[in-house]
Amino acid sequence: MPLKTTDSAEPSYAAACTWWADLPNIWTPIAWKDHMFRFNVLWNGCILAQPNMNRRTRKWAGQGLQLSITPSYNESHVDWLGGWLNHDDGMVNQGWRDDAAPVLWTEWSKDGLLLRSDVFAHVQGGADVKTGIEPLFAWMRLGVHDLCKVLPLEPAHGFNILFHAPHVSTTMSMRDNIRFHPESAAYPRPLACDAKRPTPARGCRIVEPNGKVRLAVAPGRICRKIIFSQPTRDQPWTQLHVRFPARRGAFVDILVPMLPCDRKAFDAELKLGYDGALRQTRKYWRRVTAAPTRFEVPETDVNDVIRRSVRFSNMLTERNPATGKYCKVNGSWTYCDLWTTPGAMDLIMMMDTLGHHTMVERYLEILRDEQGTVVPPGPAYELHPGFLSTPAAYKSIDWLSDNGAVLWTICRHALLSGNRDFAGRFADCIVKSCEWMKAARAKTVHGGYDGVLPPAVATSKCSRIQALWSIGWNYKGLCEAVKVLRRLNHPRAEEFAAEANETRAAFLRALRDKCRTMPRWTDGHGRKRVLVPTALAGDEADETRHAFYLDTGPLFLVFAGLMDADDPLMEDVRVWFREGPQRRFYRRDANCWQVPVLDREMSSCEPCYSWNIFHSRQQGDRQKFLEGMYSLFVGSVSRKT
Repeated sequence: MPLKTTDSAEPSYAAACTWWADLPNIWTPIAWKDHMFRFNVLWNGCILAQPNMNRRTRKWAGQGLQLSITPSYNESHVDWLGGWLNHDDGMVNQGWRDDAAPVLWTEWSKDGLLLRSDVFAHVQGGADVKTGIEPLFAWMRLGVHDLCKVLPLEPAHGFNILFHAPHVSTTMSMRDNIRFHPESAAYPRPLACDAKRPTPARGCRIVEPNGKVRLAVAPGRICRKIIFSQPTRDQPWTQLHVRFPARRGAFVDILVPMLPCDRKAFDAELKLGYDGALRQTRKYWRRVTAAPTRFEVPETDVNDVIRRSVRFSNMLTERNPATGKYCKVNGSWTYCDLWTTPGAMDLIMMMDTLGHHTMVERYLEILRDEQGTVVPPGPAYELHPGFLSTPAAYKSIDWLSDNGAVLWTICRHALLSGNRDFAGRFADCIVKSCEWMKAARAKTVHGGYDGVLPPAVATSKCSRIQALWSIGWNYKGLCEAVKVLRRLNHPRAEEFAAEANETRAAFLRALRDKCRTMPRWTDGHGRKRVLVPTALAGDEADETRHAFYLDTGPLFLVFAGLMDADDPLMEDVRVWFREGPQRRFYRRDANCWQVPVLDREMSSCEPCYSWNIFHSRQQGDRQKFLEGMYSLFVGSVSRKT
């Protein structure tokens, strides 16, 4: 259907920037594809080198480092717990260099100068990882980006670099997203400088008691002074001060390994130098992000979001050294395990759509390998060889939707890539997943409606419900499976096509029956509407007031294909989230755990689940579609990074 519009002032990226404040308290990964570890750079330039983020990396606990970086021309002035570090007051800016390599810059305005840190991750040789735990380094160039010559300036300026143990945590509150815990900041081992009087020409290494290197200042002719300080009563942290002339282009290079590093491997990287490592990194990422598909629009910022999201997706991958298997993860810090359902959205909606088919196939193999190893998360279920789930080593919380989301990903990839060999290799996996759905749907006496999947865990809320989310994802996966099986001329294609039709019919009967018992409410025009449920049965008492009611509730049904956007129940759902009575209690840019609404067509909880955009697209509502699309491009990601 062609998109219609009723307003000449169409939404745009620039307009959306007036709707949404930029995200505060951000952290940004710098990493290497398929490596087990990732550096995270906080909004203030602080570098978090924390290897032990999950069960797979537990053995490296205690080896992390948090580098707090403060601009100062004086080694005795350290603003550790002031505005530079623990509060995003807008004084520090960040962005990506316009480079094929992911080089993140952080900029401080201090004493009449713009001081910058340019930092990127590098693996020796600049090639694909072989083990997943090769030495990983962060190269950081600290220097003067610009200055105000009219002001009386110090002849030299620099940075104080403080060595801490990782001591930050995160929340899901917009304005309280990162918390510092200074009581845990002490680095666990004494550090020493390998030179009694470090000189800029020779640089220096900061070493652990066992001789492994924790950080180095690279030799250089521009740096003027290096001062290393041990902790004292007045200064309870190890500190390194580097100083350079207060002129544009002056800099000093710092090399930071993720783990304390053997001298031989470290010195090989140090010898390569910042510029040599950058050349390798640039060449590597050009290859990784290359694709036959090119997407470009006149709005540069939209192109940037897409291009950088492709890089992020490649950074959020792992090769497990214990198994040699590859897997996607959802995040670089808090979400560094796999939530399979949103992970499916990453692979299909972005990577496969943009032509990165080889990349997608790499991370689907593990899902097939571990099919049938997890009991579906509900009391009516038992182990079945067809259930697709999150691989055990990457498990966060099993959702019943995972089977359908993985099946949809596998089948959608087969269709988008046109790879018949892939479809053939995964045919048995596809059939077994469909068999599980058929067997599960046939279950009775489970406390829910017959003919649809029995109650189970649907989201991270962990309540066992007969969720629309679970039913919808599995139905969508089943429909996509039928397309692939038909393309393969598989003998069971029509059997599962009939199963899909019966699933939809049974679901619609159950939903309309359930809606007869749901509360009614009155909209602003005096029209009575139904509060459409998020579940047909189960432990559902507070589901409609929870934030997940929007993210994983009835709005999803249009994308799932179970209902059309013009169905009266779907209209009731849209009107509820757009203008329902709960909007009076909505607090913007606050904690996400409030009764949910659509704010500028974006979910007030988790933006990636703004399923209403599929309603607008199906209805041809250009204004609402663009409003939601631009809200996602502007309001759900940092405009800095």
